[in-house]
Order: sequence, then C-alpha cells, then structure tokens
Amino acid sequence: MKVVRTVSEPDLARLKQARHEADGRYNDALTALDAAIPTRPELPARPPSPDETQVTPINQRWEIARAVPPMPGGWRGRLARFVLGLVMPAIEQQQTFNAAVVDHLNRNVVPQRAVPEAVGTTIDALRQHLELVTQFEVRLIAFLQQITPYVDSKDYEFNGLATRITEDVAEAHDQLARTVRGLAAALSGVSDDMLKRWERGERRHDGIVTSLATMQTAVQALKRELAAGPPAPVSTRPHPPSLGRPTASFGEAGPPAPSTSLSSDRLSSHKYVAFEDLFRGDRDLIRERQKEYVALFAGSRDVLDIGCGRGEFLELLAERGVPGRGIDLNHEMVESCRGSGLDVREADGLGHLRTLADGELGGLIAAQVVEHLEPDYLMALLDEAFRVLRPGSAIVLETINVASWCAFFSSYIRDLTHVRPIHPDTLRFVVTAAGFVDAEVRLRAALPETARLAVAPPTVRHADPAANPESRGLIDLANAFDRNVNQLNAQLYGPLDYAVVAWKR
Repeated sequence: MKVVRTVSEPDLARLKQARHEADGRYNDALTALDAAIPTRPELPARPPSPDETQVTPINQRWEIARAVPPMPGGWRGRLARFVLGLVMPAIEQQQTFNAAVVDHLNRNVVPQRAVPEAVGTTIDALRQHLELVTQFEVRLIAFLQQITPYVDSKDYEFNGLATRITEDVAEAHDQLARTVRGLAAALSGVSDDMLKRWERGERRHDGIVTSLATMQTAVQALKRELAAGPPAPVSTRPHPPSLGRPTASFGEAGPPAPSTSLSSDRLSSHKYVAFEDLFRGDRDLIRERQKEYVALFAGSRDVLDIGCGRGEFLELLAERGVPGRGIDLNHEMVESCRGSGLDVREADGLGHLRTLADGELGGLIAAQVVEHLEPDYLMALLDEAFRVLRPGSAIVLETINVASWCAFFSSYIRDLTHVRPIHPDTLRFVVTAAGFVDAEVRLRAALPETARLAVAPPTVRHADPAANPESRGLIDLANAFDRNVNQLNAQLYGPLDYAVVAWKR
C-alpha cells in the first residue's frame, strides 16, 4: 500500500525552525529569571543584654540626706547647723531628682531585658524566612529547567505511538491480503449469474427500506402539523440573535451546541490549527479538492462558508468574482482569514443562520463540518439553511467517507473533535428531508490504484480454453477473484471524502 504523505519537507523544516526559536526564547527567559533573583542580605547579630551593673548601687545611694553627720556642740555646732540650713534645700532638691531617676531605672529594667530577646527572635525568624525564599527560588529554577525535557518526552512518546500505529496498519494490510486470497479460493465456484442476482436483490431491498423510512417520516410530520393546527405565517424579518443563551438553543428543549473544548477554545485553538495543518493537508491540496464546487455557485452572491477553516474556498470564490463570507468557531483560523483580507467572523453555524432573514443567502457550503455535529443540531442546521437560502441556491456538505474502511480508520477516528460518522446515504436522506431536491452523493479524493488491492494479472485470461480445456477453470477463478477484489476495494479502499450536493427549488 502506497503511503500518502501529508507533511512535506518544507513543513518539517518550518516546524523545526519554530521549535528552535521557541527553545531560544525559553532559554533567554530562564536566564533572565535566574539573573533577577536578588542576593540574600546579611542580617545583624542578636543585640547584647542591657548593662545592669550600676542598678543596685544607685538604689542604695540615692538618699543623700541620710549622710549628714550629727552636729557638734558649741559654736562649731551652731556654725554647722547654720551652713546646713543654707545647703539643705539644694540637698533635698537633689534627693528628689535622685528618687525620680531611680524610679525610672527600676521601671525600665524589665522592658529593657525583653528588648534584646524580641529583636533576636525577629532576626532569627527573618533569617529562616529568607532561607525558605532562597530554597523556593532554587527549586523554581530547577522546575523550569525540567519543562523542556518533560515536553520532549511527550514528543518521543507520541512518535513511538505513531510508529506503532503505522506498523499495526501495515500488519493489518498484510492480513487483509491473505484473507482476500482465501476468499478468492473459497468463492471460485460462485457463478456470475448468482452474483448478479444477489446484487439486484440487495439493491431492491435497500430501495424498499429507504422508501418505507421516508414515507414513515412524512406521515409523522403530517400528524404533527395536523395536531398543531394551521401553520403560522413565515416571518420575513431576520431572526434576532439569542442573548445570554447558547446559539444552538431551541428554548426550553432543543439540540445542544457543538462541543468547543478542543477546536474552539481560545487558549488551545492554535493546537487544532496545527492538527489541521498536519493531517488534513496543505492549502494547495485543499484548494485543488474544492475547485469543482466553485462552479455550483457561479453567478451567486452572499455565499456562506460554514466552518471556513483557513479560507481556501472563500479565496476560490473571490478569484471568480463570487461574493462570499465565512464563519468558524476556531479563533486562530478566524484571525488567519481576517489577516488575509477575507470576510470571516467567529460564530457558530446554527446561531449565525438564525440571525439571517428568509432568503438572504445565495449559497451555502460546509466542508468537513457535519461530522462534528450532534444529529439534532445537524437537522436544525439544515432546516435553518433551507429557510435562509434563496430558490435556485445550492448547498454543499462535504465530509469523510466513513463507508470506506481506509477513510474511517485513517481520517475519521484520528480527530478527537468528531462526534459521529455519517454514512453518505444518511446525509443525503437528511438533506432531502429538510426540503432540498436533486440531492446527489459525489465521491471525492479517490485513492491511487497503487494503494488498492490488485486484480488478477491479464496473462491469466490469455489462455485458450479450446486448446487447453483446463484453462477454463483458471479463467473462472480469475474472474471470481477480480469480483471479490473489486467489492473489497469499494468497501475498504473507497474514496476518502464525499459531498452531498442539493438545491432549493
């Protein structure tokens, strides 16, 4: 099986350069952060205890009046008492001052003893806090240094898983080839006439089942209309946008809005853009695949592209002079389109259609969108599309061909935002049920013959049964083998995409 390359060498070089630049910015920021860490200041030592050596002597000697000696007799005593009377006021004043000083010292002894302890405790606590801050800074730098290896390990794991998946697919392909060879041997006795009768019966059965299902749906719709009474006149005014409610709401009950957690969240929308670039294909490939749709909108105006993505189809319309605009839930894709000068807004499909007036659009396309929607939401979207499209307008819905084994396992289940697969017959039915006519399924993006199972070589049929009767059995075996291979190719290696194209008449 030939491998289809979706990532070119320039893509790989661009991704590598982007990774190299991101690593450089990260390393520069980490270096700046490390350099910005301040140096821990040196804290003072604990203060000494207060000096109390003179407290006791001061308390013992402050009363100086007690030191006056006894007075002698005679004139000396009279003289001493006269002098003492002169200096006693000064002595008493000094003693009052001494009492105040002693009282002050005694009341501050205990608080002064507590000050060094309090200051020392504060310095110790500050020192411990600075130690913790330093440890946090060191561990922060160590943590940031581990981010790049952590991300790299995830990349290595992803590459390993991708390699394992590729190997598993190759092994499954080999097993399938062996199974085909076994089926060819087992069915060699089945005649062409039996196979044709079986195919006709299968087609007849499918047609009857589809017709009955359509009739049953029509009857149920008529019952609902009759029970509801005469229909209300259709408004020609634009539907107002819902305020403060999901755009996919129908009031008290209705289909939920599509999931936006992976593809439309603003903080992670760039991841889905990278996913689309990697797996869906580059812009030139998508433009080439969508070229044939442009002719369906020739001469139209007001064409709406729901889920416009990178804007390839809007560019094709603009190149052919067809006015068009787009909407998408992915913020990064909307910004990219606006940067290219395209008329694109960030909105949900159903909510946007409800803001439009009856017959406001001249065409509608939704490429690779319906597989992201819940059934009720899809039905409501088609009903609104029928209302807002003008008569004679085309609607195109492109999606993954899940009827092809290769498309289902290589494209559909790879995208986490896909809600459910839609069979081509199912999508054509719901489009017709919404009122569109002439709905047809167009298979697209066929695999090359080198990627499909090979039929029997032509040399097998060159044998002449008249000359060699045994060669008839070999030719019959080759015919049966080719029929089986063609059926398997149709089921397993059918086109990767399909589009339902319909019209509002």
